[in-house]
Formats: sequence, C-alpha cells, structure tokens
Amino acid sequence: MSIDQISIIGTGLIGGSFALAVRKRGFRGRIVGCDRGPVLQQALDMGAIDRGSEDAGQAIAGSQVALLATPVGAIIDFLDRVGPALSGATLVTDVGSTKREIVARAQAVFREGAVHRFLAGHPMAGKEHSGIEHATSELFQGAVWLVTPLPNQDVGAGLCGEFLALVEKIGAGVVNMGVERHDRVCAWISHLPQMLSTALAATVVDELGNDPELLAIGGRALREMTRIAASPYSMWRDIALTNSDHIQEALQRVEQRLAHIRENLKTAELRKEFETGNRFHGDTGARSD
Repeated sequence: MSIDQISIIGTGLIGGSFALAVRKRGFRGRIVGCDRGPVLQQALDMGAIDRGSEDAGQAIAGSQVALLATPVGAIIDFLDRVGPALSGATLVTDVGSTKREIVARAQAVFREGAVHRFLAGHPMAGKEHSGIEHATSELFQGAVWLVTPLPNQDVGAGLCGEFLALVEKIGAGVVNMGVERHDRVCAWISHLPQMLSTALAATVVDELGNDPELLAIGGRALREMTRIAASPYSMWRDIALTNSDHIQEALQRVEQRLAHIRENLKTAELRKEFETGNRFHGDTGARSD
C-alpha cells in the first residue's frame, strides 16, 4: 500500500517541519493537520498542509499514516482516546522524546496488531523555540531519526518501511534502538543538557538579574550554554515525568562531578578533569571567548 495521505497531529515545529520537508522532497499526496484553529491557519498559509481539522478522528480519516507530533503526554492521551477507534489500515507513529510509556500504551491499545499498527519514533532534531512559525523544511537534514521496534516487528516492511523511506528522503538517518536503551541514552545526550542549561540560566538570573547588557558580558560561552534554556516547559514537563529515573541518575552523576571539581580547584585533580573533558571533542585545544 502506497502512502497518499498523511495526518499530522500537532502541526508545530516538528510536525510542521516534517510536512514542509516531505513536500519539498516530492511527496504528492495529501497532508492533513490537526491542531488549534490559529495554528492550522498558519500551517495552511505556509503550505505545510492541504487541510486541517481540530478533531483528531476527522483529521485521520482516510490516511495511511498518522504522525503524532505532540508532547509525550498528549501522545499517550491520543492513543487512549482515538487509538481504539482507528482503522487497522492506518499506521500510527510518533516523535516522542521518551519511549517506554508510549510503547506500553500502544501495545495495550493495539494488542497483537501493534507490530503492524504502531511505529515508535523519535527524531533527534529541534530548536529551542517551538511553534509552526519556526518550522523549516531543512530541520531533519543530517539528523538521526531513532526507531524503537516492538518485539518481532519488521520496521522495513509494509507501511513502516514506506514511512521510514520518507524519513530518509527528508535527509534523516534511521537508527534502531531498544526502548530501555533509548530512554537511558536520551537522558544523557538530550535531557541532561537541557536540565543543565536551565539550571545555569536560572542561577545566573538569580545572582545577576535579567539585565541583557550585563549578561552579554558573559560572551559566547554563556550564550551557547544557556541557549536551550529558552525551551518550553510544556514539552519538557512530560519528558521529566516519563523518564525521571534516568534523568535523576544522570543529574546525580553530574552533581558528584561538580562537587569533585569544586573540592579540587587548587589541586592537580582539576587538570585531570579538563583532560577528560577535552576527550569529548577529541582535542585539548584551548578555547577563547
């Protein structure tokens, strides 16, 4: 079965960018969006979607693929509310940043048919600002699109394979990973950096106030380390709730490392920490602001 209609539930940054990207790479089918009225109008004006509906059931009718591009909590809620009524001919896939609870809910809803009806995905792409106004057709170029297959699921077959072919066509590389490994790895490489950036930005504001001229003195290093602190809590709330154990583990390890550095500012141990940190980028070159 070829894909001639895709429904995107949540036409914000990720959903809108996916629509723009497949359009640019030659997808000739229909794209239907589901979101709030003003967001749908913006998506229509940008040419991201052909039509929109605020009702998820109506938006998905007739689609071979339904892409759930909302925060994790809304993905789980969608599976509960709409999933049981979906046609068996529709593949549901998602972009959730955590996978354990989403996959468990999909298996509970679709049962033995889950291997054909649900594809768990997570594009490692985004910006610090959300919303359709920030969507771009190049968002996934060079990015990794993680897929966490269900037991005995062949993600290269049927609609799963056709959808992932579209993913590769928009410039992303598909990587398969187990659910548990996904959530632990993402806690370290994605969720931890966000929490550290948020903590640093909040602490600097507490200490120095929110004075743009004063904060500008910090230069590039401060700007780079606090850039993603502008990310919306509405998205990160659900990530923290559904991956709290792995995030707590990562934060605790960093807390221990920071304590070690604090206690060794005047010893040779500080040099060892810098040498270890330098290996992350494979060099020991000094950086200036």
